[in-house]
This record gives sequence, structure tokens and C-alpha cells, in this order.
Amino acid sequence: MNAQVTEGRPRGREATRERILQAARTLFGEHGYEQVTVRMIAAAAEANIALVGRYFGSKAGLFGAVLEGEPSISTLFEGDREGLPRRLAEYAAERMQHPPETPILRALERSARHPEVQEVARERLIAAVLQPLEAQLGGGPDARARARMAASVFLGIGAMRRRVGPETPTAADVDRLTAVFEACLAE
Repeated sequence: MNAQVTEGRPRGREATRERILQAARTLFGEHGYEQVTVRMIAAAAEANIALVGRYFGSKAGLFGAVLEGEPSISTLFEGDREGLPRRLAEYAAERMQHPPETPILRALERSARHPEVQEVARERLIAAVLQPLEAQLGGGPDARARARMAASVFLGIGAMRRRVGPETPTAADVDRLTAVFEACLAE
């Protein structure tokens, strides 16, 4: 069914769902998960509050849907396997200095310990980082463990930046991180 247009605003299931997603993306990015209510999202989307539950199940489900539309680090996993530790090291070094690029990923970083967000964050980490990295490693009995070790380095760097403050990485930092990722990913 085609969306109808009423008063300049597209109508219909998909158009309404997309308006809710866009409103949630904006509000979560500006205020974080904890400060945003489903009522705020529905009002910003000019949608009935019940539709948030119908389309997304819950506020956490909506947050998960917003996360699915965010960029991931999967491009780091493309390319030759030999260059993977260096690509991961360069990305990790950037995380020493800067938080994630998008407001939603920054909101996730701030809210990852929130009980409603924990499962959503876990699923996103598995789908966007662990599984693609494991696939890049070619499977095998310990590919999952090696992927988890490499992801632990990213998470640790983010935690350190949040607690101690940003630090400008040096070329030596990138070399050290490369060695760490080589050790994590070695068969």
C-alpha cells in the first residue's frame, strides 16, 4: 500500500515507522537513552504512542532498531587478513582520542550499563563486531575467543578514554596496538 500524504506528512505504516525511527535517532542522540521517553518520541514523530510498541516492542527495541542503522566497524574487516591487525590498531588509536562518530553510538557508549540497553548493546556487539571478525578469522575452534580478545581491546580503550580522558596516540602507540591485535588474532 502506498503511503498517503496528509498535511505535507507521509502516512502509512512504513512512513510512520520511519518517522518514529528518525525522531528516536534525533532524541537519543541529543539527550541519551535515559532522558528520552516513548511519549517524547511519539510526539516528535507526530505518531500515536501505541505505534512505538506495535512497531518496536519497547523503548529498548526502538533503540536497537536505531542502532541497526548506525555505521559499524565492519569495513575494518574487509581486505586482506594480514593487514587486519594494523587496521584494527589504527581504529583503536583513534578511539583513544575521540569518541564514536555518531551521536547514537555516543549515546550507546554512555548508556551501555543501563538495564534496558544491556541486551541491545550485547546483541549489537555480537552482530556488528564479533561475528564479522570471527568470519574474517576463518572460523576454527578458537576464532570466537580470538574475536572476543580483540573486541576487549576496543572496549578497554573506550572505557579508559571515558574515565581518564582522551589521549593523542603516537606512531608508537599504533605499533604497540598492532602487536596486541596480532597476539589476539594469532592462531
